[in-house]
Amino acid sequence: MSLAFVFPGQGSQAPGMGRDLAEAFPVARETFEEVDDALKQKLSRLMFEGPAEELTLTANAQPALMAVSVAVARVLAKEGGFDLSRQVSLVAGHSLGEYSALTAAGTFDLATAARLLRLRGDSMQKAVPAGEGAMAALLGAEAEQARAVCADAAEGPEGREVVEVANDNGGGQVVVSGGRAAVERAIEKAKEAGIKRAMLLPVSAPFHCSLMEPAARAMEEALAKATMQVPAVPVVANVTAAPVSDVATIRDLLVKQVTGTVRWRECVAAMAAAGCTRFVEIGAGKVLTGLMKRNAPEAAAMTVGTPAEVEAFLKSL
Repeated sequence: MSLAFVFPGQGSQAPGMGRDLAEAFPVARETFEEVDDALKQKLSRLMFEGPAEELTLTANAQPALMAVSVAVARVLAKEGGFDLSRQVSLVAGHSLGEYSALTAAGTFDLATAARLLRLRGDSMQKAVPAGEGAMAALLGAEAEQARAVCADAAEGPEGREVVEVANDNGGGQVVVSGGRAAVERAIEKAKEAGIKRAMLLPVSAPFHCSLMEPAARAMEEALAKATMQVPAVPVVANVTAAPVSDVATIRDLLVKQVTGTVRWRECVAAMAAAGCTRFVEIGAGKVLTGLMKRNAPEAAAMTVGTPAEVEAFLKSL
């Protein structure tokens, strides 16, 4: 069975994340300490103990989720002799998870990834003043239908306002993002269009839309200075839904990813078309595993984020 590793994005964080890994495996503990040192912050304490409100802040959640994913990948290598470069065909990550995928594949070292994600989180938060942006989930919608709703809702009373498709997660789950008034209109337009459910999401900024342009510029500057290596296996990029290994292209796509749509449904389809029949979610939560059942129902899917799941995965090889 051809294997793909997928790495979760924001929303998968929860207090207690990574704690059992740190207790069970020295290499996981070392990973979290390395991230703490890179950020000059006891992020691991926040991960293990909370509070949830502080962990959920974008600037904390992004490096925290990456830290857990990389810790799991390192545990698999150290404890199970798992060789990602030889045993995995493709990797992909949802939004910030793309940085986790790239770090696991050796493009970024851990400290660089942690600092980039801290900057990414800070920049995304600062790009739009609090309360002025919003995101909404359209459940039971397909991407084309959601784009039509956005086009309709973007024509506001004061002229054109931003509302765009942020995530095409598949399985009838599309997320839209933009100015609050335009997103609220999109919710009403979605209901008029017969979309099953449309609701605001509890997020602090309108991610993956053109309002994030200031954050994209900040990431462009930071990525231009970052040391990057060719990944050990190709990474399926969010914005193109195609495998990429060229470093210059990866850098460009990571900049575009800040304002672009996360084409997750198409990423999964691309991996399945390339022959991947087994998908393993590496890190906290089970969000992508749940989506996999909708996007590639014929494929096998499992989560590896706890010591028990590490053991089960290694036994399954």
